[in-house]
Amino acid sequence: MTSILAKKPKKMKLKELKTLGQQLLSSRAHINNLPLLLGFISPSSPPPHVLESLLSLQSFFTTVLADLPPSQSSKKRPRIDDSAKQDPEVIYRTWLRSKFDEFVTLLIEVLISPDTEDALREIVLDSFMEFVKLGNGGSFYSSIYHKLLRSIVNSPTPVDFLSELLALKYFKYIDVRYFTFISLEKLSKALDTKDTAGDETAGGDGDSRSQSRESMELSICKIHYIISHIPPLEGNDGKSEYEMWSGSGLPSNEEHDKKKLSKAQKAEDKGWKAEKQTNTVLSPASIAKKMKLKFTKAWISFLRLPIPVNVYKEVLATLHQAVIPHLSNPIILCDFLTKSYDIGGVVSVMALSSLFILMTQHGLEYPNFYEKLYALLSPSIFMAKHRAKFFQLLDSCLKSPLLPAYLAAAFAKKLSRLSICVPPSGELVIIALIHNLLRRHPSINCLVHKEDGDENEEDKNDSGSEKRPGFDHFNSEESNPIKSNAMRSSLWEIDTLRHHYCPPVSRFVLSLENDLTVRSKTTEMDIKDFSSGSYATIFGDEIRRRVKQVPLAFYKATPTSLFPESDFCGWTLKYEGSNEIKEQKTVEEDDASTKRQRIEC
Repeated sequence: MTSILAKKPKKMKLKELKTLGQQLLSSRAHINNLPLLLGFISPSSPPPHVLESLLSLQSFFTTVLADLPPSQSSKKRPRIDDSAKQDPEVIYRTWLRSKFDEFVTLLIEVLISPDTEDALREIVLDSFMEFVKLGNGGSFYSSIYHKLLRSIVNSPTPVDFLSELLALKYFKYIDVRYFTFISLEKLSKALDTKDTAGDETAGGDGDSRSQSRESMELSICKIHYIISHIPPLEGNDGKSEYEMWSGSGLPSNEEHDKKKLSKAQKAEDKGWKAEKQTNTVLSPASIAKKMKLKFTKAWISFLRLPIPVNVYKEVLATLHQAVIPHLSNPIILCDFLTKSYDIGGVVSVMALSSLFILMTQHGLEYPNFYEKLYALLSPSIFMAKHRAKFFQLLDSCLKSPLLPAYLAAAFAKKLSRLSICVPPSGELVIIALIHNLLRRHPSINCLVHKEDGDENEEDKNDSGSEKRPGFDHFNSEESNPIKSNAMRSSLWEIDTLRHHYCPPVSRFVLSLENDLTVRSKTTEMDIKDFSSGSYATIFGDEIRRRVKQVPLAFYKATPTSLFPESDFCGWTLKYEGSNEIKEQKTVEEDDASTKRQRIEC
């Protein structure tokens, strides 16, 4: 025994390390082996040594953890009188508790270290989560789990594999999701406070501020990855209970009193306070209600952070599907979404989906909605990544029959003007949108057949500018659709598409020649069929299109002359100089033969 203890930890053999673990598990007399085994739980130690030490320490702490006092970091640690402090058993258990806290810290260091192998990291995470399950008297040990998430978020290096592993193996358990939401809410609030304090002390070194900003953005990206990979709570389909990681589920007061950890558990996590006041395990409906509340608080705290642009776009792209349906009150997102919608550009396009849901399903009133939507119509929108969803939402927003005529006319005219400078796939979408607008709002069908002289009396009393032929009253630079004068204009841009070089465009625009006011004989266009088009899709459709006759680039019969007689009706072509040309060629051939004879001589 003495020879083993005398060796340095780094030079100890694996067999000797295994002997230390067996001795520790066999008798309390070998308790001094505990610090030696803890010395091998390090990212710099060889993986076999880390694994051997981990197995021994896990077996040891699993048996004694239930009898250990609360951690020294606990806010409401029970007070120990002076007589109890002198008790050797109390001193021993307090020492073991400090070693367990050290063990947890070392495990987290191994988990977040970039030098740790992925296989070892998975084993360490499984061991750590076993302590989360059993380390608090059979209840979920939220304090060390929060410490793990805090270390992941605040790590200066990416730990993508660890986050993926945690989400893949443990986010299927309801209690793990519950405490993950609680921890992410706390971490988001801490980052928000840190960002506010950084703004107040912005007069410091520029390099330090830049590093602080980069570290905060990395932490925000990690929070987003974790919170976005937590699966939503399934609907209650009659199951008696959800799957829990901790075997006791949500314990009652009676069970907790037996384990003598009620006060410590309340101090470590206030999330279970309501559950502890009941005498029975929570029902699935009650669990779903509390999960929705924690889900909402976590997401709202995260959305208050200074989110980087790339993460911001990812959030907006999935917000309407992954977040809004599971919030306790979706209307609380109105400030975030209206602020995003006011930014303009691609961000506004991506915020439109969620904002539309709040307006149509949750009663949100946004007076400037159509003005902002009108401002989004630009040539760049036809090249955007999320253009398909935008055009479908645009069509849905213009579907209401209560839409004023001037507003419908403004959108129709703006789309018509954009048809001049967008690719053919965009022109097909524009034709479909205008077709639906003309069918839904018969009062703007006058834009299709309006001529230069079709002016009302009010227009004729204005300045003489409208008397000029070909003058368009529409102001394409005006951001307010009311002031765009769309009702005094016409859709002349659409008429130019009849001669478009792309056959699908020139064919499709003929659909606007029908009388769209007769709703019984016409149908609306499905924008989804045109919104995701491109040159490739148009070319593919043309190849698959079957036609009866096509123009040929070759003659069906071999031509006998350069020009057919039909091209020169009434003309007679005589070749009078043909004999003279033949005689001239004969003379030239004779002269050439005479010259060859002289050269040979």
